Amino acid sequence: MDLASKLFKGDRVIWVIFMFLCLISAIEVFSATSTIAYKSATHWDPIVRHTTFLLGGFVLVLLLHNLPCRFYMFLSLLLPVSAVLLILTFFIGVEVNGEPRWLEILGIRFQPSEIAKITAIGYTAFFMSKRNWFTEKQIFNYVQIGVSVVCGLIFFTNGSTALLLFAVVQIMLFFGQVALPRLFKFWGILLIGISILVLLLLYTPDKVMDYMPDRLHTWRARIERFFDSEPPVTQEAGRAAVIDDKDYQAVNAKIAIARGGLWGKFPGHGQQRDFLPQAYSDFIYAIIIEEMGIAGGVFVLFLYMALLVRVGMIARKCDKLFPKFLVLGCGLLIGIQALLNMAVAVGLFPVTGQPLPLVSRGGTSTIISCAYIGIILSVSRFGANMGNEEDMLPLDESSMGIEPETDGHGTADGPASVENGTGGMDYEKEAGDPNPLEAVAELKEETTTETRI
Repeated sequence: MDLASKLFKGDRVIWVIFMFLCLISAIEVFSATSTIAYKSATHWDPIVRHTTFLLGGFVLVLLLHNLPCRFYMFLSLLLPVSAVLLILTFFIGVEVNGEPRWLEILGIRFQPSEIAKITAIGYTAFFMSKRNWFTEKQIFNYVQIGVSVVCGLIFFTNGSTALLLFAVVQIMLFFGQVALPRLFKFWGILLIGISILVLLLLYTPDKVMDYMPDRLHTWRARIERFFDSEPPVTQEAGRAAVIDDKDYQAVNAKIAIARGGLWGKFPGHGQQRDFLPQAYSDFIYAIIIEEMGIAGGVFVLFLYMALLVRVGMIARKCDKLFPKFLVLGCGLLIGIQALLNMAVAVGLFPVTGQPLPLVSRGGTSTIISCAYIGIILSVSRFGANMGNEEDMLPLDESSMGIEPETDGHGTADGPASVENGTGGMDYEKEAGDPNPLEAVAELKEETTTETRI
């Protein structure tokens, strides 16, 4: 127990959620990669690769949660680097599933968009915390311009990732108390622009679409399939049912969910994993419900919702702005991406291609998701002082020169804190402030003296 308390610092609840998600990931990816296992030299290859990334991510969490959260300000400096990597992807990117989303440098293949996401969160948190350096208008402009450039570079190869990142940054600005008229004006213009883009995409003649990039055809097909009223499955008497190729993934995901029932088929006994092309990635939530049932699906949803709630609690306890906004951005990115993935799996949202954070099989996405957890734990430890009280108390006492036994102006637990009523931040009372009880006693004595005279 002592070893665990020394090794796992920060908020214990985040650690428990992280462990559960990693365990579910190892079990379900091993089950869902059956089609890949058939093509591999041994059936252990896919799970060995995935567990290697999980173990690497676990080590990264251990390293990052021991790093004080103020050092993550350097992420803002890496935003231009991520922009350069995204530009290089257009020219020397490696195509996977028909899209050049990957870069390969010195034999290491990674997704620049995942790096851009975490640097954009750090960039936004940095500027929003420097209210003594910049005006509110300057902060708003710097954040919107920097993030819009990065999202624009991501958009043409991965539109859903760009929209997800942009939405998270807008929520951060909303929580950062940026003037609502400024935000609503910007959002209104953006909404009008997106609406015009969608209308043009849907009603542009096919002859004109032939000259457009392939990615626009993909977006148009996904929107049309989602709103299409025709059934994707046709069946004739005496013949097997036929699934439309365009709706193949969505239909098989719904079949997996329908087969799950309350308690599921148990891991390893699912059948739709052999039919879903992305059973181990985009649609792993459907496989989770098939093999663990509705109970398992609700439990996974509960883990992500608990993560969001806990991140909000950590942010509320932070007394500085940078860790407050940093932990909010990391938590929102994980939570919203998870909800988006689950909504796609159950048919509530068009297919986007977003993996389930910490659960889906992946390399860069797994490592970066673990980095988010490490940053959240670092903020909980150094920004909110959660989960390491037994270590932080002696340090605070020695650094502030406060002895366990006081002279009546404080308590053995240190100076008191008061609630300021705006955002839940605590401010410590200065050591030189007079004791209120002594002040009242002196006032009473003076009043009594005047009465006697």
